[in-house]
Amino acid sequence: MNTSNLIKMANQIGDFFEAMPDSEQAAIDVATHINRFWEPSMRNGFLDYIVTSGKEELKPIVCKALPMIRDARGG
Repeated sequence: MNTSNLIKMANQIGDFFEAMPDSEQAAIDVATHINRFWEPSMRNGFLDYIVTSGKEELKPIVCKALPMIRDARGG
């Protein structure tokens, strides 16, 4: 999958959850959604892109969720 689409999708998920009053829970919910509904290859491609290109394109809520997004390779 195209990494720009993954960034766009992650930010759209962030848009949905960032309206929640509890920002900690919102970040957990972003990560939970990505972990539950994205294929492992999508998560890995997304995380690889962030490592190589940085997170400037990501909304703050998605950045906050990054440590909770599972690397399907076990990382």
